[in-house]
Amino acid sequence: MSAVGAPRRTVVVGGVAAGMSAATRLRRNDEHRHIVVLERGTHVSFANCGLPYHVGGVIQERDDLLLQTPASLAARFRLDVRTRHEVVALDRTRRVVVVRALETGEEYEEPYDDLVLATGARAVRPSIPGVERAHTLRDLDDMDAILAALGGGDRAGARTAVVVGAGFIGIELAENLVRRGLAVTLVEREPQVLPPLDPEMAAVVDQRLRESGVAVRTRAAVVRIDDTTATLDDGTTLPADVVVTAVGVVPESALAERAALEVGERGGIVVDEQQRTSDPSVYAVGDVAVKRDALSGGATLVPLAQTANRQGRLVADVVSGRDVSATPVLGTAVVGAFGLTAAMVGWSEKRLRAAERPVRVVHTHPSDHAGYYPGARAMALKLLVDPETDAILGAQGVGESGVDKRIDVIATAMRGGLRASELADLELAYAPQYGSAKDPVNMLGMVADNLAAGITDSVQWHEVDRAMRDGATVVDVRTPGEYASGTLPGAVNLPLDELRIRHAELPSGRLVVTCAVGQRGHAATRLLRQLGRTDVVNLDGGYRTWKQAVGV
Repeated sequence: MSAVGAPRRTVVVGGVAAGMSAATRLRRNDEHRHIVVLERGTHVSFANCGLPYHVGGVIQERDDLLLQTPASLAARFRLDVRTRHEVVALDRTRRVVVVRALETGEEYEEPYDDLVLATGARAVRPSIPGVERAHTLRDLDDMDAILAALGGGDRAGARTAVVVGAGFIGIELAENLVRRGLAVTLVEREPQVLPPLDPEMAAVVDQRLRESGVAVRTRAAVVRIDDTTATLDDGTTLPADVVVTAVGVVPESALAERAALEVGERGGIVVDEQQRTSDPSVYAVGDVAVKRDALSGGATLVPLAQTANRQGRLVADVVSGRDVSATPVLGTAVVGAFGLTAAMVGWSEKRLRAAERPVRVVHTHPSDHAGYYPGARAMALKLLVDPETDAILGAQGVGESGVDKRIDVIATAMRGGLRASELADLELAYAPQYGSAKDPVNMLGMVADNLAAGITDSVQWHEVDRAMRDGATVVDVRTPGEYASGTLPGAVNLPLDELRIRHAELPSGRLVVTCAVGQRGHAATRLLRQLGRTDVVNLDGGYRTWKQAVGV
């Protein structure tokens, strides 16, 4: 602890996103404070989200990933940054940490007035034979090890790779290993790639991966790694000069546990809204800290760089005496895969249904900009809405262009408390090369408003089979040519333009209307209801969503 009248001492444990954001913001807030940053690794303030792209050669210079060094941080911010220094113990009574200098093995004590734990998360390593040959990718040393294993130059280069885990990092690695010329197999235990997304949305990414040369194996697990192969649980042996596991992370909370700080059931350090732990002089930020979910209010772990940076900034303000609080997290995330973008915010439909929360679903397939302007490309958007309050519960998007900005708009709307129907009235920038007069976000709001007002009703792709078993008739209102190119099993064709004069040909009972993406289906549903067919619903997202989901 500092002597009476001396500048306060803050020790930050961990020098990457959250820790360095905390240290630099704290210096800007307080020029006189003594700030020490202790980092176990070799580097501080590096761009870990860029690591896969240096592996693939997109980011050519390794030094471009190094945002700051201990020397530059000392010069600009007067920070005492010590790399290769590991905090091995915490004495909360005496307010000191025990530090081991890894280069020499020497141990010493460092006192603090305020302690910020920004120890991050570590990669999960499956407990399987041969896993010691597998790589993970969390820091520059991991990246260097992967590059060494890939070889090339004066040694034979690797030709095959197995990536275990088809989440965000696994997909980025698969793409970049393909970019380097390797034959890549992507193995995922779950039934789909990108498990946080809903299956019909992830299916678009799965198709792009396969089209780009990645061998995708879902519902599969690696059970053994040998010198040049990896074996799956069904006995399949895969060629694997290089194996990388990307099956998730767990908080690096061992130091906190040893110091008897409160730790949650999933390993995150429990903090209040100002990032204080169960010890008021100790704070935790970033991947190691438990967050509060924006939808449920419950505890959650969200290992995202943006969240870590925000919390680092916030804790510096708290330590400086500012009355600020952390906002709950939405989990907004984005990933690229071979020219495709997938993004999400909030909860997925499958998570909502697993929690038995009521949900109304909207699928659309708009173009990224006006269709008459050259280069327009379709995307798939999904909006999840509370049917009672019209609150936005989540959204997902997949497409080649424009997906990220639509999800960002919806994330902003969620943070601002806008209802789903109010998306229709957002005033968004429009010129034909950037969007449409009715932006895709506006269109989601319009569909949500129609559903909320009872103007129309819809069924989801996974509800059609049950509806047909219960006696419903599927009516495809596309043209005969579109119908002939593929439709739902058992669907009858009655084009929208002929519906007014031929609607009497439709059988009695419930009607499920489908078209390409749901727009003509909506028009047909409205028409049929006004012609006396009260039990008629639109297939949300149309044939395209159904086809994505069932994989035909």
